[in-house]
Amino acid sequence: MQNNHFKIVLFAPEIPGNTGSIGRTCVALNLELILIKPYGFEIDEKAVRRAGLDYWKHVQLKEFESWEDFLIKEKPERSKLLFFENNGAKLHYDAPYSKDCYLIFGGETRGIPYEVENEYLSQLYRLPMFSDEIRSLNLSNVATAVAYECMRHFI
Repeated sequence: MQNNHFKIVLFAPEIPGNTGSIGRTCVALNLELILIKPYGFEIDEKAVRRAGLDYWKHVQLKEFESWEDFLIKEKPERSKLLFFENNGAKLHYDAPYSKDCYLIFGGETRGIPYEVENEYLSQLYRLPMFSDEIRSLNLSNVATAVAYECMRHFI
């Protein structure tokens, strides 16, 4: 089984079904899922398990109390932090993906906190949307699309 080393990070996820679906993608791709609190739900909530089906027990999960806690304990290299938000100036195709990068996504309604986003503006990316009829894409769809794009760079 291929072992991918990049990680998916959810910053204050709010919807358990999205977290469960992203967890399922992580199991499929053999990726670690990192969750940064606060959550909009309990991590053992039935809805998370249902969305992840019987795969949730196989999720390689790490949890952190805050962004600062994540930075202190995980010690990521700054250049390896890639953020994905609707207002990113660059498309996700142009991100400098690497095997040891962190793909970071904000909560469904709040996104990445402004102070974090402002600190990493040059590392902020978005998926293209061509319709004015929607404001955003579903978080689990975006995370899956970005994870496969990242993986494509080294398979």
